[in-house]
Order: sequence, then structure tokens, then C-alpha cells
Amino acid sequence: MDLTARLGDPAALEGALSKLAQGVTGSQILRIAAEIRAMKAKGAAICNLTVGDFDPAQFPVPASLLTGVRDALAKGETNYPPSDGMLNLREAVTRFYARKLGLTYPVESVVITGGARPLLYGTFMTLVDPGDVVLYSVPSWNNDHYAYLSGARAIELPVTAEANFFPTVADLRPHLGVARLLMLNSPLNPTGTAIAPAQLRAICEAVVEENQRRARAGARPLWLCYDQVYWQLVFGHGSSTEAVRHVTPPELVPEIAPHTIILDAASKSFAATGLRVGWAVMAPPVRQRMADLLGHVGAWAPRPEQVAMAALLDDDAAVSTYLAQMRERVAARLERLARGFAEMRAAGLPVDVIPPQGAIYLSVRFPIPGQTNEQIRKRLLDEAGFAVVPFQAFGLKDDSGWFRISVGAVSLEDIDAALPRVRAALARG
Repeated sequence: MDLTARLGDPAALEGALSKLAQGVTGSQILRIAAEIRAMKAKGAAICNLTVGDFDPAQFPVPASLLTGVRDALAKGETNYPPSDGMLNLREAVTRFYARKLGLTYPVESVVITGGARPLLYGTFMTLVDPGDVVLYSVPSWNNDHYAYLSGARAIELPVTAEANFFPTVADLRPHLGVARLLMLNSPLNPTGTAIAPAQLRAICEAVVEENQRRARAGARPLWLCYDQVYWQLVFGHGSSTEAVRHVTPPELVPEIAPHTIILDAASKSFAATGLRVGWAVMAPPVRQRMADLLGHVGAWAPRPEQVAMAALLDDDAAVSTYLAQMRERVAARLERLARGFAEMRAAGLPVDVIPPQGAIYLSVRFPIPGQTNEQIRKRLLDEAGFAVVPFQAFGLKDDSGWFRISVGAVSLEDIDAALPRVRAALARG
């Protein structure tokens, strides 16, 4: 029986949904991706720099990770894992952080999920009541959506290239007294910039100071969520001549540890976006509540992937070898683009670029007078086959001319072919 004609009036069904569902907005990135697929289906040559994903032909996952998944499947690791993660992986995460970051957490601090998205959702739902204030800078990834889903009152702080796209303690201080949750991500999606150690230290000290004040007043604490899913992909230089160095809040200010949740995943550092393994560390009582909550969502990572990831994290030589070539490949693409844009700027064309610092992203600005970001995006796509994402997709409202470029799905040859097309499009005025 074909039920197509019996599925009801779309407008009437939309009105029958919950207010939460009616208010959810879709991803602008996915909308752009659909447009690109349609153009490629018609034969257009597109340099696709939109998706925060990897082409396995350009960035394969570690060979031992694939072997580990196959071996786990062959051994019958196909049933439900524990809802908070398999013990061997949770233990491997604690050893990995002790070895790589100098942070020693008990295994009771670790929760495993299917990638980092459930951890972001879980952080909001575990810590935030409807009406609570969540504080974050824009541009940033998906904080606006999670604030909406949790019923939070969002305070968005626009940040600038001059500040490396991170808030300063002066930006945050007027709002810390009313905030329930502060969101930070470094290296940052979408900008590819990394927060300076001194800047993060000052923020952490301000959070500790605020929580000491609240403890004296018997008030609920302020929480910090630190998303570091790109922390193993850092390179280049920051706003100074110092080399980029990843730092964590507890490393800089240990007193912040009880009220900090650190998010991480295999998705980016190991190009394993489809294998869906993420983890977070936090105070054990908080972890237990988040695990209970996410257990009702079924957000656990697949069992074979957990078995394989535990083995990989414990293989220090394999991790180091893989990340060295991963960083080299990512940096080569970002630097090729940055150099091309710098040459265009030197030739008088309307383009600015921030040198690569981390993640798989590059921040590029096309300051074309009289044109909105959407008009610029369409022009680059139509005239140059150059697909980028405007910062509006990451919560920034202004038509600032800034765009995110993501290099996980392109080759150096793709970039070399596209840059002359971009140069010609910009030269046309």
C-alpha cells in the first residue's frame, strides 16, 4: 500500500509538533553541502572546503584502528557495551591523558559516548536548568543550538580577529556573576585559532575567584566546559612569535578542576569521524549524572570501536607516528591556502587570512564592499568553484566577510587548481 498521499498536510503536521521541535533550526553547513552535491552532479568542478570531515583517500584512519575494529568484530564484540563506556577504554583514556597532558584522573571521571556531540548535549542537560545563563563567544560551533535545546538564556560575545577569535577575561568578567556555564573550544571551530596560555589562565583564575565568592554565599557554582577535540592538531604560530601550544584549564589552574568538563574524541585527530568514539573527563559525581542521562539516549559508542580505540591509545609509538604525518598533511593544505591568499592580498585583491594555528580550519576574509557574506559565498562558488562557509553558520550575525575553510576533504592538487580561479574571480571586482 502506497501511503504517500495519506501522510497528511505538511503545514498541519508541522503545527502539531512540540514547540521545541518547531523551533529547532537546521544546519546551514548541511544546506550548503546539499547545494554543492547538486552542482557536482551536473558536472561542476568544486573545491569543497565546507565540511568538517575527512576524505579517507586523503586522510586514512590509523591502520591499527581498522585492524582492531575488524578483530573485535571477529571475536564477537557485537553486543551492548556498558552505557558509560567499556572499562578498558576508560582506563586507556586516563593513561593517555596522564602521558600526553600530565593530567591524572581516576577512571570514575571518564565517560565514553558516540563522538563528542552527545557530550556537548550532555553537558548542557546535566548542568543547565531552563533560564540559566550560558556564556560563549561567537563564532563558535553549535553552542546556540544546544542553548536552545536546554532552554538556556544565551549570552553571546562577538569576538574579533584581533583577539584571535577568543574572549578575554575582560569580555567575560561582566557576565561571570550571572552565568551557569562557560563554553570554550580550542583549537577553535570554525577559526582554526588556538587560545594563548596566558589568556586561558586569566579566564580560569576569574572562574575560580567567582566560584569562591559563590561558595561563601551558598550559591550554585559556575561551570567551564572545555572542548579540545582538535588539541592534537596544533602547528604554526599564534598572534605572537611563540609556537602554538595546547593547554588545558586544570594544567594552568588546578583549582578549577572540580568545575571543569573536558571534551575530546577520536573524530578529528585520528580522522575517524564515522567511527564515533568520544570521551569526557570531569569530577566523578558529575560524570555519573551525565552517564545516567545519556544512558536514556543510547549515546554509547559501538563496542568494536571502543575495543580498538583502547588499544590505539595505549600504543604510544603508533599514535605519535600517525599524528606526525596527520599534522604534516593538514598543515600543508592550510599553509598552501594561506600562502595563496597572502599573495592575492599583496597584489591588491580583497582578501585577508589568519596563518594556520590548529584544527583543520583556516579563517579567511573577503572584504568586498557592498556584498553580504551570502553574496560572496555564492560568487566564489559560482565563479570559482570554491565552496566555503560563512561565519554566520557559527552564530556570528554580522556580514563581516569572514569564512571558514576546512581542508579535510581536499588534496593539494585540488587547492592548486582552485586558487587561480579564486584570484580571477576577485580580480573581476
